[in-house]
Amino acid sequence: MPLRGLVAGPDFEFFQRRYFTPAEVAQHNRAEDLWVSYLGYVFDLTPLAQQYKGDLLLKPIVEVAGQDISHWFDPKTRDIRKHLDPLTGALRYRTPRGRFLHVPPQLPRSDWANDFGKPWWQGSRYEVGRLSTKTRHIRIINTLTSQERTLEVGAQESMWEILHRYLPYNAHAASYTWKYEGKTLKMDSTLEENGICDEDEEFDWLNMDSSLYTPALLLYFNDDLTVL
Repeated sequence: MPLRGLVAGPDFEFFQRRYFTPAEVAQHNRAEDLWVSYLGYVFDLTPLAQQYKGDLLLKPIVEVAGQDISHWFDPKTRDIRKHLDPLTGALRYRTPRGRFLHVPPQLPRSDWANDFGKPWWQGSRYEVGRLSTKTRHIRIINTLTSQERTLEVGAQESMWEILHRYLPYNAHAASYTWKYEGKTLKMDSTLEENGICDEDEEFDWLNMDSSLYTPALLLYFNDDLTVL
């Protein structure tokens, strides 16, 4: 692993996030910045929206911008759910919000252009990462400045990925040693793998508010000025 000053870690110039929280997806909720999630993955449909700008068939997709649309899909086939059309008796896509882009019309039409290749929901061309199935809140405390920041992170994320989330608040985050209860954290491991257990179920069982206790990670400066 390469060294940057005193710190070994990934090259954040080319770093790609693996996980996104539902709250992050929800921020991309308009045609000019359109994300959705389905079947555990996150997709940036902004290029699709730009390509078909003004098309009425884009409207049902814009209406669900920033949301999870897994209920649109059959999890076994990963295709749009289908039903028997009462008019034709044929098996057709089920679109309660109305027909949308790349879904064929109910009856043959001369203006139906099917030269788009694969439908937008097939393949990985719009995929940006995975949806966090479980999120956690952590406090990050800079012992040098006493600044504290609470972040929502994915439970499957490594400490490097959490550090990447923290960079907007401290560009020198990789110049710190990250610790929890006096132990140096393994940056390639998750919170759970570092012994920072998720106790939400215990709090629920005790009928206690889990937000009353948020694990605190302490950052100790290493006396170099690595900027990521």
